[in-house]
Amino acid sequence: MSKIAIIKTGGKQYKVKEGETIKIEKLPEEVGKKVKFETLLIADGEDLNLGQPSLGEKVEGEVITTAKGKKVTVVKYKNKIRYKRTLGHRQLFTAVKILKIA
Repeated sequence: MSKIAIIKTGGKQYKVKEGETIKIEKLPEEVGKKVKFETLLIADGEDLNLGQPSLGEKVEGEVITTAKGKKVTVVKYKNKIRYKRTLGHRQLFTAVKILKIA
């Protein structure tokens, strides 16, 4: 069975496996650079390592690309006073390939 880890980045937690590609909050690193993530949990079949609060930087990944996500449309509307505003937003993300879990 492959290793599974839970990492924390950008104020969120992600469940990752080796070889998997994930989309996370934008990182300042350039394409091709290696990054390490704060690891909260590592599971390997029957073994379970749980950090208190973390295990350190045990998950390594490589930055694949930085791009914008899908457009989200926000509509503000107030009844009876002829007020309507439409806004669009595209959040920046970084795609990272998980190389190894120590």
